[in-house]
Amino acid sequence: MAEAKHRIVIAPFAGRVRVSYSGESIADSAHALLLRESGCADVFYVPRTDAAMEHLQPSDTVSHCPHKGDAAYFHVTHGDRIARDAVWTYPDPLPAVRKIAGYLAFYTDKVEVETVPLG
Repeated sequence: MAEAKHRIVIAPFAGRVRVSYSGESIADSAHALLLRESGCADVFYVPRTDAAMEHLQPSDTVSHCPHKGDAAYFHVTHGDRIARDAVWTYPDPLPAVRKIAGYLAFYTDKVEVETVPLG
């Protein structure tokens, strides 16, 4: 039996994505992308311009995805609290997923991610 082809579909999300940590707004966007990938949970990607970058501290963590490229990470901070490696981004994603360049994704087990449908 042939292996199913790996698929990634990226589309604008028809709603608002709000991210918070310890009660502090980390991101709020009506311009998020929804990435659907074979074998993975759906992931919202928020433009960096819609994130409170003052709450994001670069991490030394890096990883590689054969379908998206090399990821860099951020810790989320608020006061003396820190959620380590709670955010990832692909600074130079592979051509097939170029749309996520300049966007951030958030681990839902480390921060709160809320979606609000438009309309």
